[in-house]
Amino acid sequence: MTRTIEGERGPMGDARFAIVASRFNQQISDRLLEGCLDAFRKNEIPEEHVTVVWVPGALEIPVTAQCLLETLEYSALIGVGCVVRGETGHYEHVANGASNGLAQVALQTGIPVLNSVLTTDTLDQALERSGGKVGNKGFDAASAAIQMASLFQKLPTEPSQ
Repeated sequence: MTRTIEGERGPMGDARFAIVASRFNQQISDRLLEGCLDAFRKNEIPEEHVTVVWVPGALEIPVTAQCLLETLEYSALIGVGCVVRGETGHYEHVANGASNGLAQVALQTGIPVLNSVLTTDTLDQALERSGGKVGNKGFDAASAAIQMASLFQKLPTEPSQ
């Protein structure tokens, strides 16, 4: 028979979560953060089990995430921010740096890192993805963080014999 392992939503016991949020485009970050906190509340994660750290911009999120995860205090982390396309190529550098950096931190630490750094063409698109018609990607990321923390609690840590 096939063995299936998957994460669940709901209360997580001692699991702790970190959110690293960008102050750049803070109007959007605030909405994404509220979505994260709402998901944690709805899944009965105690408020004191969530740490929020603010950084200047999206490029500062990965290094801050790595610093937090190296403490081994957190079961999962969410990066929150927004990069809106401008008239120059700077958008690509920031968006790619934040996204690739978060993926690298997850692989280096072995702890789930969820990316809720929106990359949009317009502010209106960002508003739609942070509590508008498209939903709240912060809520989605926190829900996924809970499931990943649950999954990692269930994964084998020793080779089976």
